[in-house]
Amino acid sequence: MDIEEAIRTRRAIRTFTSQEIAESELRAILDAGRRAGSSKNLQRWDFIVVRDRSRLGELAAVGPFAGHLVGAALAVALVTPDPRAPGAPISISFDLGQAAANMMLAAWSLGIGSVPATVYEHELAAHLLGYPSDRHCEYILSFGYPADEGRFSAPLRAGGRKSLDEIRHDEIW
Repeated sequence: MDIEEAIRTRRAIRTFTSQEIAESELRAILDAGRRAGSSKNLQRWDFIVVRDRSRLGELAAVGPFAGHLVGAALAVALVTPDPRAPGAPISISFDLGQAAANMMLAAWSLGIGSVPATVYEHELAAHLLGYPSDRHCEYILSFGYPADEGRFSAPLRAGGRKSLDEIRHDEIW
């Protein structure tokens, strides 16, 4: 699958089969995140991979919309310096978004679905994932093979995206 097709067809997948993700595929996904651009090439991220079923279940409690973590083949917690700390550059969040997008697109090109979970319970996430106190986890990505294989060929929803003409402005607004 080429990048244009991956961008055009990628869907949020929240239900997964029980099939495990091979280490080679996981490495390709993580490497796509590692290769994302970052401000001043600081690469202010670490990725915590969680495969343990009971830990995935516990992680589902980090936010009201994180239930998909329970059924994922694995999750990747995205850990950075706290972007809300005094003096922290906004580029931390931008860089992390680029890494997450790369991972999700790489997964999709391999036939693996994904969706992010926003962390609301930060103390619980820190406890479960054991990252240092000077770090922060705002998002955890679920990965797995889609329970509904039809999601790969599902047509675009009418009205799902604004047209380019609606959002494009040349030279000035």
